Amino acid sequence: MPQRDRYKQRTVNIEFAAVEDFLGLPYPERHTLIFLTSGSLKAVLNDRPIAVHAPGILCLTGNDKVQVLETTGVAAQSFRFHLDFLNSTVLSETKDFPAVPRIGTGLSLFQQDQGCYGVSRITETAYPFLFEWFFILGMEVQAQSDSLWACRIKRYLIQILGLLEELNQHREHSPVDAVLDYIHTHYSRKISLEDLTNCAHLNRVTLNKRFQERCGSTAMGYLLSYRLKVARDLLTHTDMSLNDIARSTGFEYDTYFIKQFTAKLGMSPTTYRVTSRKLAGAL
Repeated sequence: MPQRDRYKQRTVNIEFAAVEDFLGLPYPERHTLIFLTSGSLKAVLNDRPIAVHAPGILCLTGNDKVQVLETTGVAAQSFRFHLDFLNSTVLSETKDFPAVPRIGTGLSLFQQDQGCYGVSRITETAYPFLFEWFFILGMEVQAQSDSLWACRIKRYLIQILGLLEELNQHREHSPVDAVLDYIHTHYSRKISLEDLTNCAHLNRVTLNKRFQERCGSTAMGYLLSYRLKVARDLLTHTDMSLNDIARSTGFEYDTYFIKQFTAKLGMSPTTYRVTSRKLAGAL
């Protein structure tokens, strides 16, 4: 059942199941993330046989055709959302914006022509973070601890979808991939260049050379760009304060976050928030 926001007396079209039983798949008018934490399942998804082994995530839309053939020792949880939940217009805490964009991060995971076929790759490094973020999603849905609970759910949904999207862009696992996995899971924490070289088992010069060839920037430059990418999503799609966004994207101080954001994007975070919503309203 959709959630009733007790603070704003509105319907929020999301559900969280701590125990997914696979009996109602697919859920009508919902995009669904099913997180297998143990066991495995075999199924047919849109006439294509699939197998999901824990830890793994199954990405479904309400229009998919799913037939579960076999489950073995499965424990899973699921988060379901209507696409309207991705529209900041509906859930924004700010009153003065005409229309704002839809979160696009991670939606490629639900498009089988992208090669994912509904099953998202999870690395050993990513697993504990996804487990924690899914747990927080469930707690936020149940607790509604304050009026910004829906914003926090959006924050963690952006983190989950963004991480899964990054993990599934490259199936090989080179030293650069190991560092990318590390950045995509640890970006909200303090990260040094030494952390990244240790992760890749490469020296500083070699790591930066390989990053430059692959990503067009140094490893630390990529880290900064990724943090700012997540911050842009949070600015546009939530009403989190600048201080909260700074801390959740790995910037120790909001003043440093504002300085880096302004230097890289040519406008302050506040101006970006206003502009991104107004431009979306004009489309």
